[in-house]
Amino acid sequence: METSKEETDYRKIPREELDANIPMGRGMVKWAPFATLPEQFERLHQYAVDQTKIERPILSEDQIHELNQQIHIAFQEQCPIRVRYFKGGWIQTIKMMPDKINYLDQVLIGINLKQQQQIKLSLLDIVQITLCRNAS
Repeated sequence: METSKEETDYRKIPREELDANIPMGRGMVKWAPFATLPEQFERLHQYAVDQTKIERPILSEDQIHELNQQIHIAFQEQCPIRVRYFKGGWIQTIKMMPDKINYLDQVLIGINLKQQQQIKLSLLDIVQITLCRNAS
């Protein structure tokens, strides 16, 4: 009997010496791996996307002056421009032919050269303007 008290494997202990009052425990609990629910996965993906977003850049007076010069040259030479602008936490780039500036609404209006559609960009969102003298 002394040997059965030191034994840790219950299968090797005689049935008469086993305690019948064993707690039930948790029963069958299903295990679910991390992010198995679609809602969980979407939320985690959205958290990851949100972490990579940036805030709207604040331009200095010199940068704003440079943007104004580039727009002025583009209107004079009637050449397309490549515009980097802020949209929804990201910096986007578009190639466009500027048409006019609506000073009341603070927007640059032009034609998107890729899709041949009119586009309006807020002057507050524009980060950089580059002249594209070799229109392709």
